[in-house]
Amino acid sequence: MEFDTKVALVVRDDLASWQKLNVTAFLATGMAAAAPEAIGKPYEDANGRQYAALLGQPMMIYGGDASGLLRAFQQGQQRELTIAVYVKAMFSTGNDDDNRAAFHAESVDQPELVGIALRGPRKMVDKAVKGLSLHP
Repeated sequence: MEFDTKVALVVRDDLASWQKLNVTAFLATGMAAAAPEAIGKPYEDANGRQYAALLGQPMMIYGGDASGLLRAFQQGQQRELTIAVYVKAMFSTGNDDDNRAAFHAESVDQPELVGIALRGPRKMVDKAVKGLSLHP
């Protein structure tokens, strides 16, 4: 099935494994919150137990260095895509309020990004992540 929209997560490739997984999880929740219409139906097993619904389309995960991440972020802004962000300072916070304050304190033009998620028309997202490779 081909979707009109695309979700791309871009994570710095020089992070520790736990950081990559943490950033990916947070960014995925950001995309789900920003696009409730993209959430599928809850899952049910053969015994009738209910499980949480998931995003109803694939999320492509890319890796990149700091400059590649910043470029994709800027391309996403120019194309007015939905963007979720995670900056390095957020690793040292312990709650959502402090995360927002850490991001607010970042440079508007050069935030110290460690991960972003982009959602929008497929071709526009593809252009924003052009040059980045899928995460190994």
